[in-house]
Amino acid sequence: MEDVVIRTLEKVSLRDPVLIEGLPGVGNVGKLAADYLRDQLPAKPLATIHSKFFPPQVYVSEEGIIRLVSNELYYWKAPASAQRDVLVLGGDYQGISPEGQYEITERVLRYCSDLGVKDVFTLAGFAQGKVIETPRVLGAATSSQRVETMKKFGVVFSRNDPGGGLIGASGLFLGLGRTFGMEGVCLMGETSGYFVDPRSAEAVLKVLCKVLHLDLDFAALESKAQEIDRIATKIHEAEQRSSDSPGPGASPSREDVGYIG
Repeated sequence: MEDVVIRTLEKVSLRDPVLIEGLPGVGNVGKLAADYLRDQLPAKPLATIHSKFFPPQVYVSEEGIIRLVSNELYYWKAPASAQRDVLVLGGDYQGISPEGQYEITERVLRYCSDLGVKDVFTLAGFAQGKVIETPRVLGAATSSQRVETMKKFGVVFSRNDPGGGLIGASGLFLGLGRTFGMEGVCLMGETSGYFVDPRSAEAVLKVLCKVLHLDLDFAALESKAQEIDRIATKIHEAEQRSSDSPGPGASPSREDVGYIG
C-alpha cells in the first residue's frame, strides 16, 4: 500500500469550487461543522482517502461490518449562480505523525487543485479552558485582504488568539495551500475544550454560510448543543456534590450512596 491512497468514486466538473476542511480536533468543532454542512447541503461522495499515517485500526458497525479508518471528500454543485461549488473534507482522524500530516495534506491539496480549487476554509475549535456560553469565531488568514474581508462577517483576528500558531490540518491546509496558489481562512470557534461542542460548530458554520451565501437549517445542531449543555450541567452538579461531601472517615449519606451506585 502507498503512504496515501485517494480513490475517486465519481468524476466531476466543478465551477469555481471552494475546499472546506473539518477534521477531528479540539471540541471536535471542525468535524461537527464539516459533517453537518455535508449532510445539510447535501453533498455527494467524491473520493476516499486511506493512509498508513492513520491509526492502524478498523471501525466495526453495529451490524459487525468493518471498514478502514479514512478521510472522505464530498462535493456539492451549487444550484444558483451566486453560489460556488463546494468540496467538504471530513473523516475519522488527522495524520498521527508530523510526516503524515504533511503527506496527507499535500496529496489532498494536489487532488483539489486539479479540480480547480483556489480558496480554502479550515474549521476548528479554539480551547479557552472554560465554558463559553456565546462562542466567538476567531480567525487566521493567508493575507491582510482576507483578514479585512472576514472582519466584516464578525470574525475576530488577534495576534494572541491562536497562541502563535495553528497545529495540525487546519493550519497546514492554509500553509501548504499557498504552494498551490490557494488562499484561505481558518475559522475557529471558541470552546471549553472539555466536551464535543455543537454550539461552537454552529457559530463557525453561520459565519461560513454568510461568506458562501449558503442557507442551512441549524435546528438539529442546536438540539445537540442543548443535549451537551444538559450533560455538562449534570457533571458540574456531580462535582459540586462531591466537593461538598464529608471528608475521609465520615459516614456517607443516603444520597451519596445512591449517587455512587
